[in-house]
Order: sequence, then C-alpha cells, then structure tokens
Amino acid sequence: MTPGMTPGVTPGAPSEAAAPRRRGRPSRTQTETGPATRDEILRAAREEFSLRGYEKTSVRGIAKAAGVDPALVHHYFGTKEQVFEAAITIAFAPALQAPAAIDEGPLDGVGERLTRFVLGVWENPATRAPLLAIVRSAVDNETAAAIFRRLISSQLLGHIAGRLQVPDAELRAELAAAQLVGVAMLRYVIQVEPLASADVDQLVARLAPVVQGHLTGP
Repeated sequence: MTPGMTPGVTPGAPSEAAAPRRRGRPSRTQTETGPATRDEILRAAREEFSLRGYEKTSVRGIAKAAGVDPALVHHYFGTKEQVFEAAITIAFAPALQAPAAIDEGPLDGVGERLTRFVLGVWENPATRAPLLAIVRSAVDNETAAAIFRRLISSQLLGHIAGRLQVPDAELRAELAAAQLVGVAMLRYVIQVEPLASADVDQLVARLAPVVQGHLTGP
C-alpha cells in the first residue's frame, strides 16, 4: 500500500464524506447580475403577485421563485413596493396603449375606439391574466392601490385629458375610465351574468355612446 493512502480507498475515487449534489436550479448569487436575471425576477414577481396577491407576496418568495438570492431582488428593484410597480408596469403595458385609440381619428368617434380597445385587452387571455392580478392586488391592499392609481393617472388618464383640451378634461377622462373599469370588474373579475357572457360587440354598442358622452359631451 502506498504510504499516505487510506486503507480500502481506491485512488481517485470520490470520498463518501463528500456533500451530496443538490438538485434543481442553482441559486444565483448577488454578483451574478444581468438583463436575463432581471427579467427572470420580474417574471417570478408577476406570477407570485398573481397567485398570492400583494399582501401575501414577499421579496424572499419572489427570489425563491426566480432561483436567485433575495439580495438580487433588492439590487434591481429595492423594496417590495418597487418590485410590484415594475412588474405591473410591464404587465399593464398593453392597456397603456389605449391613448393611441384617441389619436387615431377624430374625437367624435373616440368613445367607440377607446371602448373597443379596452375590452379587447381584457378579452385577450394573454393580457387578461396579468390585469386580473393587478386589479385583485389593488383591491386588497392600499399600497398596491396607490401604485396602480399613480400608474393610471400618469400614463393613461393624463394623455387622454390632454387630448380633450377642455376645462374639466381630467374629470371627463376619469369618468370614462371609471365606466370601462367598472364593466371590466363586473365582467372579468366578479363575472356577473349576463354581463360576463354578453357579446363584445353588443357591449361596445351600448358603452361607446356613454364613454363618448363623458369625453366630449356637454
């Protein structure tokens, strides 16, 4: 036997005392940063907020779902509130294109264009799921509601009001938004019948004149 060898141990063989190999996705450390890591954190955050709501979602839970160290979540986004705002800004992006519906034609047809656009976003399963998560979180938690209000006011209602060019433009924009958000809540969140199963074109025909009246009526 070669001096220094342990009896019964074959040279080069792994030691029985070696730590067992961990399964699953390895956790990334604080130094492993990059766009892909940031995107993975946002994806995990949207899923966690959707499944658990704002109140029950934690930075640690988001980090675990993303396979990263919690320090990375703080590195990219800071607090849970900031993670939520970043996540919903991306998820809400399709709905924020609604102002384009106003700019595409004359104001006397904006009610139908805006109504059809908003309902179209809710009708699409790919965009409806994150919107449901946002609305449910905003209903359950005041912090989430404040973030949602700020997003709506700065990026959606402000543009609509600016296009109207009337003294009470902000109030008009908010009333039009309230009309559409209320219908969305009853149809897609609470699912009140017969509204929940009504034909979209039928809804547009009934809602568009009301939205138009809020925006450009006397």
